[in-house]
Amino acid sequence: MNSEEEFYDAETGLESDDSCEVSFKDACVYESKQTVNGKVPSENGVWERRTTLPAPMFSRNDFSVWGFLKKCIGMELSKITMPIVFNEPLSFLQRITEYMEHTYLIHKACTLSDSIERMQLVAAFAISAVASQWDRTGKPFNPLLGETFELTRDEEGYRMISEQVSHHPPISAFYTESLNQDFSFHGSIYPKLKFWGKSVEAEPKGTMTLELSKHREAYTWTNPMCCVHNVILGKLWIEQYGTVEIVNHSTGDKCVLNFKPCGMFGKELHRVEGHIQDKSKKKHQVIYGKWTECVYSIEPKVYEVNKKAEKKSGGDSKKHKQMYNFTNFAMTLNELEPGMIGVIAPTDCRLRPDIRAMENGDIDTASQEKERLEEKQRAARRERAKDEEEWSARWFQQGNNRYTGAADWIYKGGYFDRRYSDLPDIY
Repeated sequence: MNSEEEFYDAETGLESDDSCEVSFKDACVYESKQTVNGKVPSENGVWERRTTLPAPMFSRNDFSVWGFLKKCIGMELSKITMPIVFNEPLSFLQRITEYMEHTYLIHKACTLSDSIERMQLVAAFAISAVASQWDRTGKPFNPLLGETFELTRDEEGYRMISEQVSHHPPISAFYTESLNQDFSFHGSIYPKLKFWGKSVEAEPKGTMTLELSKHREAYTWTNPMCCVHNVILGKLWIEQYGTVEIVNHSTGDKCVLNFKPCGMFGKELHRVEGHIQDKSKKKHQVIYGKWTECVYSIEPKVYEVNKKAEKKSGGDSKKHKQMYNFTNFAMTLNELEPGMIGVIAPTDCRLRPDIRAMENGDIDTASQEKERLEEKQRAARRERAKDEEEWSARWFQQGNNRYTGAADWIYKGGYFDRRYSDLPDIY
């Protein structure tokens, strides 16, 4: 990239030039098309994904958050059954899939010949993965043991499978592959949640691995900490903080990103800053911006001499406040498209009745179904214990990350062969 400064924007396609601008503020933009239950009818035989949910978000005003949370101070929330009012109508497996919202960044990285330029795109992709969490204060449903989610996007050139491979501790594993074998993206996540009186802290343990086959490169990183503030009183707000190191295990290049905590007066809220260095630790680029909006890449000497003011965003975030602050991408994840029934696995979370009821605005049924599914899961665990039977994940197996050596879950393959006859009945 020859320009002094690059600006990565999620609204720009692969055909954008080097001086393009990119914003992570993807949005639920309401178009003028007529919808039926949130779906846009097909035109000329081509299915168009929905742009709304079937029902708006319900009100949480009548629920005493403090009455429940005061019993949970200092506890790990993943071990506690949470009331459905805390939820959004997606499974955590679907939330993981939101990593792929800005896949075009990976595709563009695959086309570049310079490793530093590729690292810039990989860094933008890693940052974009947390961008969709902005104002997403609802908690995704805990996946049931053995639950799966698949997503195939032919137009974006990838397919993805995820599975809940462990219940205690809760671990979700995923594997994404390019349809033309350009890349693979995989990992496992163990989200540890704790309540500290006024805030809920989430530590997303686990390693992300991105492999670019053309360049024979592998990148790994871990995600930053996330904290939701004012869970008792006041306006809910989210911050990400901590250091993220993206390592290119083939070249030795590294990108170090510092997601800054809010600070006393909120000056650092949403800010991320870091640099790209080669294996000799020479700094090549400075990365800075806001993970909610945009990031810039600039030469260090230019950055130090001329610290430019960040571009101020104009207008609203375009996320619809009555739709759980979902992005356009998130809005489509639980949609049952024509022809899916009988093709996707019976463990796919699109088929979960509690999430479906919540999406349709039937909170009473959603709560009843959530309780039924959780009791069914407990009963299945008791039966396994009685028979001295160990649970075995179907699509992933425990192992170690080949690049970091850390504990990981490795995709065994075979999901898209569509042989699902012996899958457990979890719904």
